[in-house]
Parts: sequence; structure tokens; C-alpha cells
Amino acid sequence: MIQNIKNTLKNEIKSALLKANYPLDENFEVSLENTKDVNHGDFASNVAMQLARIAKKNPRQIAEDIVNNLDKEVANIENTQIAGPGFINFSINKAILTEVINDIRNAADDYGKSNTGKKAKYNVEYVSVNPTGDLHIGHARGAAIGDSLCKILDAAGYDVVREYYINDAGNQIHNLTLSVYSRYLEALGIENEFPEDGYRGLDIAEFGKTLAATEGDKFVDVLDNHYEYLRQISLAFEMDKIKTDLSMFGVEFDLYTSEQKLYNDGLVAKSVDLLEDKGFIYDKDGAKWLRSTDFGDDKDRVLQKSDGSFTYLTPDIANHIEKIKRGNDKLINIWGADHHGYISRVKAALQGLGHNADLLEVDIIQMVRLIKDGEEFKMSKRSGKAVTMRDLVDDVGVDAVRYFLASRSAETPMDFDLDLAVKQSNENPVYYVQYAHARACTLLARATSSGINLATKNQYLHLVHEKELEVIKLMGDFSSIVADAAIKRKPHIVVNYVHSLVSSFHSLYGAKKFIDTEDIVGTEERLALVDALRITIKNGLALIGVSAPTSM
Repeated sequence: MIQNIKNTLKNEIKSALLKANYPLDENFEVSLENTKDVNHGDFASNVAMQLARIAKKNPRQIAEDIVNNLDKEVANIENTQIAGPGFINFSINKAILTEVINDIRNAADDYGKSNTGKKAKYNVEYVSVNPTGDLHIGHARGAAIGDSLCKILDAAGYDVVREYYINDAGNQIHNLTLSVYSRYLEALGIENEFPEDGYRGLDIAEFGKTLAATEGDKFVDVLDNHYEYLRQISLAFEMDKIKTDLSMFGVEFDLYTSEQKLYNDGLVAKSVDLLEDKGFIYDKDGAKWLRSTDFGDDKDRVLQKSDGSFTYLTPDIANHIEKIKRGNDKLINIWGADHHGYISRVKAALQGLGHNADLLEVDIIQMVRLIKDGEEFKMSKRSGKAVTMRDLVDDVGVDAVRYFLASRSAETPMDFDLDLAVKQSNENPVYYVQYAHARACTLLARATSSGINLATKNQYLHLVHEKELEVIKLMGDFSSIVADAAIKRKPHIVVNYVHSLVSSFHSLYGAKKFIDTEDIVGTEERLALVDALRITIKNGLALIGVSAPTSM
């Protein structure tokens, strides 16, 4: 793989520096990048400039010392060139570079996978929407980024558990129950006052009608007698709808954790007792307070009110304690921007129980604006006028929604351009990428129908065009890109990579004839490259939950 070639070259550069008596810190990292122009070699390093200030030498002199002490055979170096103020360009044996084609084709669907994570157990909590209405674009962004991250972590060798935390014990479920009951009465023609804090979504109105049709008037004037039943079926209705929409979006969970069950099992009260035993709880005004300021929070937090009820924070702490009990090495939460203030509080509780602060890491999802005809769509969940995730998917498709939402860093607010998302042109990035995969498949199908074989060779001697070598080097970077995206927890790194790879392929397609009956050997080698490219694009898109069509 290209990464192995780069690592060997980096190690040889370090070895050359040591031979030339340059003292290196054990954490010193050699910078090495793909060149943009094949005339400048395959890889370039600014290591000489990195060391200039420390070594108190001219960078060009350092570069010369490196080149003079390199073991070119070990690093498969054909040629070196010192450029500008001290850049070193390296040309690598082309037979070694092109080996990546066979590596990719042999690995097939497993290409891009690594053991970077060494099976470390990661619990990733995402979406976790209150079950009180339809999923909207903000929830879709959390689902797209969370699911893509889990796929990337899986590919990078982590042991991932996907968790959805159901907020089913708070006042919002009480308001949901009252909202359903009000719509039920309304469907029976009985006038009633809709709850002040009720949910006005059309889905709840429809459920009220269904309830009236199936149950008749059995609940009229006897809400108290049937409250728990109505609460349970209202909750089940909303959760079933959420699960159906997420499944449609390609998102599945390994674990659904119920807040109510944490209460029922006594784990919420126990979490306060555990913190109290550790000395991080004090009583004030009849309430129990967490000494969260001991761990950097801006103020202490109430866990149990003077009336004995618990705050929203307390069951969240209990849930995180249970996550730790399950043996997770890392807890990752993907929360909306409105939860930013909860990060320090939950971390403080875990630190109070003796855990490291970095056991829990939280990625915040910023807001999304829907744009159509240059104007913003306003969303209001309670008014029933929200643009739901399902509406969005119906309008532009799962692939476009997932690609667009995964293409930006989570902490960056984004505009989702609906007009761009439906364009059947290269202006639309998902169309641009999927078309490249379809183009590759079409080329391979044409070759097969013409009786041309795809070469499997030890050396691909005809792949010497600068655009071919650019595509090969980019393809070879895929595993390291996936590992980097997993470590940084940034799915958009994969999206950006796939787009760059596809851009290079489109450029190669315009510069080189792929099927040439007068050059069968070159054609066979070039089609092997195309096959490797097809695999790489497909695997990259799979990591963000986007399909790879074979024709368009």
C-alpha cells in the first residue's frame, strides 16, 4: 500500500538525519505529501525547513545532508531533487507504486480497513431525539454524521456499539400523552382545550384519529384511569415512526436505552448515592448539589430537587455509568448545539466517580439551514410546519441528503441547497462522485463485451501518464484517510477524499484513451486501474451511507 511506501520513506529520512548527526526528538514527525506535479516526483517533504530553526542551519544544507545519507534501495527511491528553499522531491520505483492496484483488487470490499483501533470498544450515542414528533433536518444531520462515523470506526478496527438514548421519562412525554388525548377527543367531535405545551405535529393529529377509530369513546372523561396505557401507546407510536424513518435513512442502532428504565431499576437514585459516597454531593435548600466546579464547571449543579424529583442531568449521569459498566473504552456522544452546556456537567460527574475526563468526548452538531431559490426554509417542530427528514428524502433522495450532511464538519453551521441537491450535473457533488463510479463500471462492461481482459500483473509498465500515477497514489491513500477520519472523528475527511479521487479520475478520463485496440496491453493495465478505482469509490461512499450506482 502507498502508506507503507510513505512510512518506509519517512523512516529512511529519519535514519539519514541520524547518520548526519541531527539530534531528533522521539516524537519528531517527518512531513511527506503527494506531489501535485509528477515532474516534481511522487512525494515531497519540507523536513529540512522543519529542522532549520532547531539545527540552526540553512534548509538547503539540511536537505543535501538528508539526500547524501539516504539508502535509496531500502526506500525504493529512483531519484531525488532539492527544490526551492529546501523542499526534497522523491521519485519512487513505479513498479512499487503500481502494486497498489493488485492490493485493492485483492482486498475488494475490505479495502480501506485497518487495525488502527485495535478493537478498542467505543460506545457512540447519536440522534437520541425526544419521541414527540417527526425527525427534521437537524436530526438528519446527527444521524448522517453519527452513522458515518460508526462505519468509519468499524473500518478502522474499533469495536463500535451504536446507542440511541430514549428520553421517555420527562415532562415532554406527559405533554405528548395530553396532546394525543386532545387530538383523540377532537377526532370524536368533542371540544377541548389543547395543552399549552402540547405538540401540534400533523403526525399526532393523525394518531388521535386512529385512536378514535380503533378505541371509540372508551377513554372519554376517564383519562386518569387509562393514562399509563395512553402514555405507552403514544410513546410506542412515536418511537416506531422514528425507527422507521431512520431505517429508511440507512441508520440502525445496536442499543436503545430507556430513561424510564433507568428510573425503574433504581439507577438514577443510585447515581446520586455513588457521588455522595465519593464526597461530591452537598445539601443546600433541601436539594442535593453536585460539586461540578471541582472539575472546571462554571457552577455546581442540582441533581435532586427539594421535592425529591431529579433534574434532567441525573438520569444522564446514570446512563453514562451504565455505559462504563458495559466495558467501553471510550464514550462518544453526538449532541445538538443546545446540549453544549451539559458536557462539563456530565464529565464532572464521571470524574467525581474516579474516571478520566477524556473517557467521554462530545461532538456538537451545529444547525442546518434549508435553502431553496436562494431563500431559507423556516422550521418549527411544534407548529406542524417543519420540513421533516422524510420530506427531504422524498424530495432529493437518501444519497443526496446523506452526502451533503456528511460533507461538512459537524461543528460548522451549514446551508443545504435543495436546488443543487437535485441537479443532474457535475455541479452537484454527489452526482459528480456517483457518475465517476458509473463511468468506471461502464468502461469495464465495454471491455468485457469486447473480449478485453483486466490485467493482473506484478508490474504495470504502461501506467506512466502523470494523471494515472496521480490516481494510483490517491487510491493508495484510502486506508490512511479512513484511519485519520476515525481518529479525528470527522466523516467529512472521507467525503473530501472521495471527491478529490473522483476529480483526478475525471481529469484522467479526459486526458487518456482507456480502451485502445491498438494497445491491448496498455488497455488491460489501464482497466485494472479502473477496477481498483471502482472499488475505492464504492468503499468510500459506503462509509457515508451513499450508494454507488453502476449506471446513470
